Amino acid sequence: MNKAEQKQKKRQMRHKRIRARVRGSAERPRLAIFRSNRYCYAQVIDDTKNVTLCSVSELNLSKDDRRAKPLEKAMIIGKMLANIAEKKGVKSVVFDRGGFLYTGLIKALALGARAGGLKF
Repeated sequence: MNKAEQKQKKRQMRHKRIRARVRGSAERPRLAIFRSNRYCYAQVIDDTKNVTLCSVSELNLSKDDRRAKPLEKAMIIGKMLANIAEKKGVKSVVFDRGGFLYTGLIKALALGARAGGLKF
C-alpha cells in the first residue's frame, strides 16, 4: 500500500467514526463537506428523510469568484450555502467534516457558513 492509499484509508476511517456519531434531522440537518483535489463541495442533508436540502460547490461560483484564492473561495461557498439554507428555513446544522482535518479549506468553509448565519 503506497502513501496515497494509506492517506485515503485513514480519512475513510475518520469519516466512519464521525458518521457513527453525527446524524442530521429535520430541525437540525447535517452540513456535509467534501474536498477533492480540484473542488470543494458542501451540502445540507436531512438524514431522517435521506434528502439533500441544498448544495453548493466551486462550480456554482461566478467567474470573478473563481479567480479568488482557494481559502477565499471556501469562505464564499460557506456564505452561499448559509444564504440558501436560510431561505429553506434552516438556521442550525450539525457539522460533518467528512473525515478531513479541521484546517485550511474545511475551516474556511465552516467560518463562511457561520458568517452567513448558520449555527453549529
